[in-house]
Amino acid sequence: MSTDKRNIKAKKSITALPKTPTGIKGLDEITEGGLPTGRPTLLCGDAGCGKTLMSVEFIMRGATEFNEPGVFMAFEEKAEELADNVASLGFDLRKLQDEKKIRVDHVHIDRSEIEETGEYDLEGLFVRLGYAIDSIGAKRVVLDTIENLFSGLDNQAVLRAEVRRLFHFLKDKGVTAIITGERGAGRLTRQGLEEYVSDCVILLDHRIINQISTRRLRVVKYRGTVHGTNEYPFLINRNGISVLPITTLKLNTEASTERVSSGIPALDGMLGGKGFYKGSSVLVSGTAGTGKTSIAAYFAAAACERKEKCLYFAFEESPAQICRNIRSIGIDLQQYVDNGRLKFHASRPTIYGLEMHLVIMHDLIREFKPDVVVLDPITNLITIGSVSEVKSMLIRMIDFLQEQEITVMFTALSLNTIINDQTDEGISSLVDAWLLVRDIEFNGERNRGMYIMKSRGMRHSNQVREFVITDKGIDLVDVYLGPGGVLTGSAREAQQIEEKTGAALRDHAVSRKDREILRKRSVLEAKISSLQSEFESAEEELNKIYLEEELKKQITEKTREEITRRRRGNS
Repeated sequence: MSTDKRNIKAKKSITALPKTPTGIKGLDEITEGGLPTGRPTLLCGDAGCGKTLMSVEFIMRGATEFNEPGVFMAFEEKAEELADNVASLGFDLRKLQDEKKIRVDHVHIDRSEIEETGEYDLEGLFVRLGYAIDSIGAKRVVLDTIENLFSGLDNQAVLRAEVRRLFHFLKDKGVTAIITGERGAGRLTRQGLEEYVSDCVILLDHRIINQISTRRLRVVKYRGTVHGTNEYPFLINRNGISVLPITTLKLNTEASTERVSSGIPALDGMLGGKGFYKGSSVLVSGTAGTGKTSIAAYFAAAACERKEKCLYFAFEESPAQICRNIRSIGIDLQQYVDNGRLKFHASRPTIYGLEMHLVIMHDLIREFKPDVVVLDPITNLITIGSVSEVKSMLIRMIDFLQEQEITVMFTALSLNTIINDQTDEGISSLVDAWLLVRDIEFNGERNRGMYIMKSRGMRHSNQVREFVITDKGIDLVDVYLGPGGVLTGSAREAQQIEEKTGAALRDHAVSRKDREILRKRSVLEAKISSLQSEFESAEEELNKIYLEEELKKQITEKTREEITRRRRGNS
């Protein structure tokens, strides 16, 4: 057998580690399938980081989605308290208990009760846990928290032995288990032993940076399989826990050739007459008051007119303010809100950290399933993170939307008329199209100009167009070149009036000259006619004299001949 064939046979003989899906959004993607089946997983972290809620969701998702009954053994909270706590996440723990799909067992730990003849012994706990597992055929188990079992135990040798016994017991029962533990000083857990005997260790973290709260998750170790090793933000909301994976986003998305309108016909004309590519990303940047939100609103309205759905993230104005302001330029966004095609999500950036905002956006996009997304403006996010952090967030956002073939438009505020490093250049290389709206100050007034900095994959205009906002809507005026260059606003109108006046005067002058020529032609023709008459009269007079002379000559000749004949005697 050749070496290549032996290698192929060896690869085929290797089986992947069996995994149990948690049902928690994003966590199964990070762990590439879930937690190790039939093995214990340590879930550790500080107080308030979400250990108990994640454990409960693991049990409940198993019972409701994977038909795997579970046992939740609590050492701190009673069953009623636990049911009340998780009800806020939409979980009906009592119903699942009544259906015998989940068993919640509260165990009060008293060290004196588990010490026999001066030795620490968990045999009674094993019997109770084994009975709970067997009573419902449990496939999943949660022990919350392990510190309660070993509180006050100082003998490290006994502690290590009992921890190993507990983990071996769970493995022998063939259950997929989560054991929660509190984080210690400089260690993952207080005892510093559990992480070594666990097959999988997940660390939860709850941190405050610049008065902004963020929860993060990291898979510290996972025996026998590859896994994501970065920190991932996660969100606790009414739908449970959502984890946002980052490293799983790859550049392997399809590129659509379908076009979507910007909602502004003149702008579509600058983009080859068809608009942006579907699933692309568009950046509209400019100084304050240049109309970025108006462009975004027209883009959203165009999607709704196509009977598509648009999700509008507003970080500066409330939905009512946006609808009122846009109504003044001829667009009624409220009608699209009422028919369900347009959905606003407005919040101050400082309410969450960057990663939490990203998680919320992911959840809303998955829930609403929009065709178009608007983020207005992204520069407000700089108040809660550095430029590099905002850029990293937007990279993940763009990648996620491209995977879903969702067209996204960002607006960004430039702090001056020069391209702003913090906003435009920060993400301009990431987007597919970049529109720049800028102020044009000339002749004592301020006007707006727009040009397309780039638009990947399509021909586009390189002209600067005057951007006009009126109560009838948005328009782009054709480029107007005057004697001194491009003119806008009243200067353009004055030059147009001057040129129209000049054209009228030229037409009048030409008309006057034409009439003068006609008059001169008439006079000349009259003179020619008079001369012609005089010539004819002179000719006629000359002809008369000539005839008279000829007649005289003939009469003379005849008379002479008559006289000659008479002299000869001829009669």
